Amino acid sequence: MTLFRDSLDQAVQHAFTRPVPKSAGAQMRYLVKQLGSTKAVAQMLRISQRTVERYVKDQIKKPRPDLAARLEREVKKRWQPQIRAKAKERAATTGGIVIDTRARLGCTAPIGSTDDARIRHLTVALPPPYAARLFDAQQAGATDQQLQEIAAEGLREVYLQDGGRRAGQLEEVRFTDIEHLEFDR
Repeated sequence: MTLFRDSLDQAVQHAFTRPVPKSAGAQMRYLVKQLGSTKAVAQMLRISQRTVERYVKDQIKKPRPDLAARLEREVKKRWQPQIRAKAKERAATTGGIVIDTRARLGCTAPIGSTDDARIRHLTVALPPPYAARLFDAQQAGATDQQLQEIAAEGLREVYLQDGGRRAGQLEEVRFTDIEHLEFDR
């Protein structure tokens, strides 16, 4: 499961100005146009080229649930690339990104402070540098673990240290047992 990657994609999808094609035929036609051939689409979706051609001609209208999910995911991944790029740019330069999560958050701190990890529900606005790091890492193919570490650093700075006004001695933040995660621009 790619919780962080999918959540970042969903945050960017809020910026879309036109709806994503709904029908399987329209989605297949879009992918064929993007990839240039029915063969490329068939290989990507792990189905036969003939099946792709039948969807394109609306001879098949209702895909299996697993194919429908793959089809929708691939279309959304490619839909409105310039709008997607502008939304990422805006978040990385001026707007930042909001993380809404319910997870176990704790830290390593000097003796005498409360560092126990506990389940917290947080909605925190991460500043633009963290949004930029998250999107850059996602683009570079970072794992969910790497994205989780970047988010943990952001939560340490913004939530636990309050921008340097408190808890300056924190060394490591543990951000685990994620029950809910959502990003928004």
